[in-house]
Amino acid sequence: MKQTLLIELLTEELPPKVLEKLSTTFANEVFAALKEQALLGDDSACTPYCTPRRLAVSITEVEAQQADRIIERKGPAVAAGLDAEGKPTKALEGLEEYISAIIMQALKKLPVPKLMRWGDSEHQFVRPVHGLTVLHGSGVVPAEVLGLTSGNVTSGHRFLCSERVSIEHADDYEATLARDGRVVVSYANRRESIAARLEQLAGENKAIWIGHANFDQSRLMSMSNEERSLLSSLLDEVTALVEWPEVYVGQFEEEYLEVPQECLILTMQQNQKYFPLLDAQTGKLLNKFLIVSNMQIADPHHIIEGNERVVRPRLADARFFFNQDRKQKLETRVEKLGNVVYHNKLGARLSKADLITDMVGEFPELQGIIGHYYALHDGEKPEVASAIEAHYHPRFAGDTLPQGPLACAVALADKLETLVGIYGVGQIPTGDKDPFGLRRQALGILRILIETPLDLTLPALLKATADNFPQGMLSATVATDVEGFMIDRLRGYLRDQSFEGTHIEAVLAVLGGRLHEVLPRMQGVRAFAGMAAAKDLAAANKRVQNIMRKNAEELGELPAMIDVTLFQDDAERELYQAMLDITPMARGYFERGDYSNNLKTLVTLKSFVDDFF
Repeated sequence: MKQTLLIELLTEELPPKVLEKLSTTFANEVFAALKEQALLGDDSACTPYCTPRRLAVSITEVEAQQADRIIERKGPAVAAGLDAEGKPTKALEGLEEYISAIIMQALKKLPVPKLMRWGDSEHQFVRPVHGLTVLHGSGVVPAEVLGLTSGNVTSGHRFLCSERVSIEHADDYEATLARDGRVVVSYANRRESIAARLEQLAGENKAIWIGHANFDQSRLMSMSNEERSLLSSLLDEVTALVEWPEVYVGQFEEEYLEVPQECLILTMQQNQKYFPLLDAQTGKLLNKFLIVSNMQIADPHHIIEGNERVVRPRLADARFFFNQDRKQKLETRVEKLGNVVYHNKLGARLSKADLITDMVGEFPELQGIIGHYYALHDGEKPEVASAIEAHYHPRFAGDTLPQGPLACAVALADKLETLVGIYGVGQIPTGDKDPFGLRRQALGILRILIETPLDLTLPALLKATADNFPQGMLSATVATDVEGFMIDRLRGYLRDQSFEGTHIEAVLAVLGGRLHEVLPRMQGVRAFAGMAAAKDLAAANKRVQNIMRKNAEELGELPAMIDVTLFQDDAERELYQAMLDITPMARGYFERGDYSNNLKTLVTLKSFVDDFF
């Protein structure tokens, strides 16, 4: 009989940053194993569940036993499928015989770096386990996993539910835990409810909430509520920390707002998992924050006051570092950079004075950002201060680019030195291993050159960078090797913008490293390829190339000028005249970088080319 199968493993607190991944992997592995054993129906659906203290999966339309099948195979006799008493071996048995092995196999495939033992148990898992529920419909399926025997009793909320919770039927799992256990077992539902409360409370305070430290404030202000929610890594993390969520508003003294808001935002997010609030009109940080709590109670003042009391020392530390750092100018720190080594084979000094500050020592994510503030405090020019912060951009996919020639120059110099230097001492990315972020550095260089755009050739930049290192430090072929590495990244960059592979290769074949021309050329080729005459012209061009190649010896070196007296018929003369007519226009488009109209101009030759052939 087909019924819903429920599996729940009750644990101690699981790692929050990977909880959802653990959950989906567990559910998918169980589902795949049941399917392999022919225990699922055509309409079976899999629903993963997880909270800080449990991994669970619910699968509908699960058979208690495999259906009868006739399978013909060459191999051992049929008797090999029976035991000594003539009973079917496991290959013909059902859910009870398979379930323990299926659960264990799924748990072994979870993406966890380290396992642990607990008490005197010899079993290992990412966290100690305390309970196992396995139900098929209303019946308990006997199973043994990690020293636990299956049942139908689980635990509710650690503080809001003192009694154990019985699950009477697999279909009632989610509703029963919500009603009797004060637990929202669906990760997606918890996340959605938290996001809705964040939005509600932010709106009541005429603010927007921040759940991602890496976004510029201007970009945050332009985001929709849905975009802000989708891109919130902090929202993902707090969802994995609570079972019965509620959101409260806390606040701190306004005097702390004298510290750069990036510092305060980071300390609230990273250390306390709070959601800072920005004024919805100005984008300035408010002295308020949102707390996601695991306790939904009528009078939460103790929760709010406790969190406010905890955050003050953190903000005070940030203010102390800020005030102490400003007592010493950035330029006086440069000498100490001789002790900062990025890679022991390079021994490179980094001209980034804010790396020596207490603030960056406490919050490495603020490098560049805090340097911008300190440079302004020291009386540096605004464009110098901006370049200190902006040269780290783009820091991630979709990030903004450095603005202005100074910032672009510093950003390119920094990224080129890192890429060429690290690559040149043999630290080449392999597979998913890229400890120095060379793929990110390469993409940053490409984006700056392409999207700014800058009229600089990639081969010349790479050669100049390599030549700047002491002779013999880097591999002799580093410039050409890195160019190939970057061209591969360029192919991916262009594919992400929906350009076709054949068009990409056509442009790269003639680009010559002038990356600022790549997008106009790609757009020109795409526009040309969409025209009806493009296919015929491409075929004609291929035919010409073949004729030239086959007759290369006979033709020898072609003359610089065409001798019109050698023409023998009207088709030659008309094609030549048509070429003379369009050449000035086509050349003008090309020189202005208008490659779309340049290629479109060539379409007017189609009828003349057809007549010629």
